[in-house]
Amino acid sequence: MITVTFVSHDGSSRVIETATGGTLMEAARGNDVPGIDAVCGGNCYCGTCRVRLSEDWLAKLPEPDALELEMLSATGDDDPASRLSCQISLTEALDGLVATTPEFQQ
Repeated sequence: MITVTFVSHDGSSRVIETATGGTLMEAARGNDVPGIDAVCGGNCYCGTCRVRLSEDWLAKLPEPDALELEMLSATGDDDPASRLSCQISLTEALDGLVATTPEFQQ
């Protein structure tokens, strides 16, 4: 099990414990974390599971692929700290991850 903290746009936070092997989006939805809409169910098709990560956490992840970049672009989110939570595989290396959810998913 690893620990993940979700920080809302208003600064409130929620800490969850989750198993490795799934995605950050699945962990959020399975724990009723607000701010992760995931309309497409994790198929990297809608861009409604965006999160922002610090540079330190981004460095622990593989670079986003072309499809993820396209979905982020389609949302109008050009922040390099933004990622789709459906594309983040949870591993032991991400224990303690902090992800910030946007005010609105688009």
